[in-house]
Amino acid sequence: MQTYQILNEMIEHKLAVVIRGENRSMAEKTAEACVDGGVKTLEVTFTVPGAPGLLESLTETYHDAIIGAGTVLDSETARIAILSGARFIVSPGFNEETAKLCNRYGLPYLPGCMTVNEMLHAAEFGASVVKLFPGSAFGPSFVKNLKGPLPHISIMPTGGVSLENANHWLEAGAVMLGVGGEITKPAKTGNYNEVTKLAKRFQNLAKKG
Repeated sequence: MQTYQILNEMIEHKLAVVIRGENRSMAEKTAEACVDGGVKTLEVTFTVPGAPGLLESLTETYHDAIIGAGTVLDSETARIAILSGARFIVSPGFNEETAKLCNRYGLPYLPGCMTVNEMLHAAEFGASVVKLFPGSAFGPSFVKNLKGPLPHISIMPTGGVSLENANHWLEAGAVMLGVGGEITKPAKTGNYNEVTKLAKRFQNLAKKG
């Protein structure tokens, strides 16, 4: 039941922000700026130096947020993430052993998929939500067309979601949105106030969707 409870919360909030950073401090400040903007779901990527420690810190600090791990390429990394407090696991592609591990711990696994076959394969291993990645290679119409023959496949587009098309993705049938640089890019120049403003705009759009 834990898996569905977490997924239901994530889907209710509609927006998951991908947290990256050249170092842990930058990623931590970016996460804080996003939370200040009303974001409830944060995906800490394992490209961030010291990602396990950052996961622990964010989990302890933001009790009302759902903190998960992204760019998880294998089950070994997934286990480290889970033991560090991650409540969901996201991958750029699908990995069977990672799916099994997440099922074992009762946590959501959102694998990156591009084709119908990949999505069906992921569903067979218990993936309730798949990440359409990169979303920019498809567009909202792909989700709408896919929902015809595969209404049971829940999709979170990531990569290519903008303020201009966020509503289009949701109207097409996406259950939630994954957004990274469109929100967090100003962090590269230390403009965390702008990150907060963008996070708030995206979160408001997602709620309306």
